[in-house]
Amino acid sequence: MILRAKIIFPLTAPPIEDGAVFVDGNKIRAVAPWKDLRPHRREKIIDLGQVILLPGLVNAHCHLDYTDMAGELSPPKTFTDWIAAITVAKTAWSYSDYARSWLHGAHQLLKTGTTTVGDIEAMPDLLPEVWDATPLRVFSFLEMTGIKARRAPKEILREAVETIDGLKHPRHRAGLSPHAPYSTLPELLQRTARVAQKRKWRVSVHVAESVQEFEMFQDARGEMHDWLKRNERDNSDCGLGSPVAHLARHKLLGENVLAIHANCLARGDATLLAKTKTHVVHCPRSHDYFQHPPFERARLAKAGVNICLGTDSLATVRKNGKQNPELDLFAEMRALADQDKSIPAVEILELATVNGARALGLAGKVGELSPGAFADLITVPFAGKISRVPETLLAHAGNVGASMIQGRWAIPPK
Repeated sequence: MILRAKIIFPLTAPPIEDGAVFVDGNKIRAVAPWKDLRPHRREKIIDLGQVILLPGLVNAHCHLDYTDMAGELSPPKTFTDWIAAITVAKTAWSYSDYARSWLHGAHQLLKTGTTTVGDIEAMPDLLPEVWDATPLRVFSFLEMTGIKARRAPKEILREAVETIDGLKHPRHRAGLSPHAPYSTLPELLQRTARVAQKRKWRVSVHVAESVQEFEMFQDARGEMHDWLKRNERDNSDCGLGSPVAHLARHKLLGENVLAIHANCLARGDATLLAKTKTHVVHCPRSHDYFQHPPFERARLAKAGVNICLGTDSLATVRKNGKQNPELDLFAEMRALADQDKSIPAVEILELATVNGARALGLAGKVGELSPGAFADLITVPFAGKISRVPETLLAHAGNVGASMIQGRWAIPPK
């Protein structure tokens, strides 16, 4: 089919007025001005009208499991207070609660423009059934901890690897997620790094999220350090450098690694992340919920780090009055624009598309409209001038007009 629109915005190229995208099967064959295409009779032509046609958004970090916790947990005084609160909340949930929550989250992402999501999966038993229930392209990173359960790192990893080996799907993938430096032991980080490199798997790890975590590893002190010590964590790995340096010591930085949050950085951390080609995922609304120190986007970008965006979970997004928030990457982009006035609109859009695709190992396949990429695309209403396309997209709120994933309409155009 050929999709015609007022504006085609490939992201990897400037917007095209009165443009068209030639979809062949599940991929894009061509992107060009309408006048330059020579359709054959066999090709269905769909005129989408007064819209911007752009790539589907790439949400590089989410917790779909916790969607229905929206508005349940008030912003805490400290990060460890929140860990305790969500641990209690999770114990009251059943398998069906998690399944329902996951599907609600997938639906929210779909209607607000996400077509690819990197999701942390704390309930691997949900897979692959929930995969089959959504048209989204899902990366499920299997969460691994081990402090509270006191299980051997080798056993924790073996179980996760066996689960991944049993998951086969043409559209979805799985990877590993050692939760965070404070909730895992060095042996699990080291083993994860070796297996992921050997298998060419993606790894997602929360790191340097809070001041408390930074103090724990940098200085071997603070509330998180003492709390975990009381819970019999072996804290002999603390006091040796920053959380980012901790991951580096255990070989868990690299082009296949997504470092989630990275809010608290020591001198040299940005250079270390760039040198190892580790990706950083920023979650603006979650960042605001915890009132973390300002995100050092400019410093990371200057060092050459690939930065992308995620929604995190709705357990860490503030309510807007009485209304519960929803998973929405456009809302994250607007929040980032409010927090960081120095970043141009087009760069924010790149964080939510091409940069996220690069982090998930899908560069050139999603997050852009180009020949050979998957036909993952969305539409947003537009009646303005072509020079205002990035700013208009950044201001967009609400549902998208249409969504296509792998050449099939997930949300048909009206």
